[in-house]
Amino acid sequence: MDINEAVDPQEQFFQRPGVELDEIPIGEGVPIGIEMVSHPGSGIGGAYGTWGKEYDNASLFNFIAGALGKPIEKEEQMDLSSLGFVSRHHTSGLSDAEQLELETDFGARLLRAAAHACGWEPQEVQGLLLGTSAPIANDFTHRVASRAGIPDEALKVSVHKACDSSVGGLHLALNPSLSENMRLKINIARELWGKKILVSGLEGLSRFVQRSRDIFAYQLFGNGAGAIGVIPGKTLKFLVGKVYETFDEQGVLAVHMTYPHSGKKAEGQSLVEVTEAGRDEYRVAGLMNEPQDGSSINMAGPMGMVKLFVRSGVQIVREVYLNYRGLMDELGHFEKNIRVSIVHHANKKINALKAKHLENEGIQLSMPWILSEFGNVSAASNMIAFLRQLPAFTPGDHILIDGFGAGTYYDVLAVEIGEAG
Repeated sequence: MDINEAVDPQEQFFQRPGVELDEIPIGEGVPIGIEMVSHPGSGIGGAYGTWGKEYDNASLFNFIAGALGKPIEKEEQMDLSSLGFVSRHHTSGLSDAEQLELETDFGARLLRAAAHACGWEPQEVQGLLLGTSAPIANDFTHRVASRAGIPDEALKVSVHKACDSSVGGLHLALNPSLSENMRLKINIARELWGKKILVSGLEGLSRFVQRSRDIFAYQLFGNGAGAIGVIPGKTLKFLVGKVYETFDEQGVLAVHMTYPHSGKKAEGQSLVEVTEAGRDEYRVAGLMNEPQDGSSINMAGPMGMVKLFVRSGVQIVREVYLNYRGLMDELGHFEKNIRVSIVHHANKKINALKAKHLENEGIQLSMPWILSEFGNVSAASNMIAFLRQLPAFTPGDHILIDGFGAGTYYDVLAVEIGEAG
């Protein structure tokens, strides 16, 4: 498999040969699909998937019109294919209790599949870092872990930094010098070193956007989830990384916080709050500019997102890459380089512009677009993209992982693929 090999852009996820299909008996029945990925050479594995009815770009507008109770005017219809999306999955007509059961059930199935892809049983998992933009319950991580069979004593971390949440969780697990690790009573990276852990992004964004009347959000977002199993310091090794945050003052991508946060912003202090959520449970939560009308999400449109994420995103990737090159020179590994970048799939134009700006500065990084049939699935996208590239990796490969999201939050890190055994 070539590392830049793209998934067939017209392929429906439920029709992929490796996807295990099922139905969760909620409402009229919710179709689900999960694909497992194993990499025996490194010992890394995982699973990804989605739930709900699939809507391609043509049928999506009828779904939205029905949800909003009005037709979608031509000028409101986005050119979704140019943004890299051909389909996405939605659920509708479910109560809050049914949504909670649905997402808990799917999340548990996903985590069990991810553990099995690594050759583990769920009861062997010693840590779970779950990134979720809009958790349906404050104890969602605990609920999913318990349902999956992960032991109560396993360390559990809920990360809420919008689309950056799963990469933020991975960074926490790998980098002991990370600021959030220095602010907790335990250093999560040191605590999880050498242990079997799952890092996941799980996003029920269909539920979330349906609490808004934002026409752009309805078209861009969908349900999706991914989870990877790694052993920090063994199967996945931290090289360099950086976090960056800057408050979205204009509310270009305003998002309601469905998780605990004081809502306070103080000069010179981080927008991220780190708290204990229970015994062996922690929460990392970022401040958001929330919609003034009380809705779940309010977007300035896709070009607003491009402006929001590209400039700072290029700067941070550049810094991490230069730090990486400095580390390689220091170690005498002059021939080593980043093999591929795993970038959040917000939309194709953002990633293409980032790659172009970096290339103009003499930094050539492969940033393949390989998620077309999910829509923007926020924190799930980096985990899915990682798993889709995983079969092409070899031990010793260096990978750049680029997470960014509303708020605005960035986690960028370079890692080395380790070796099993």
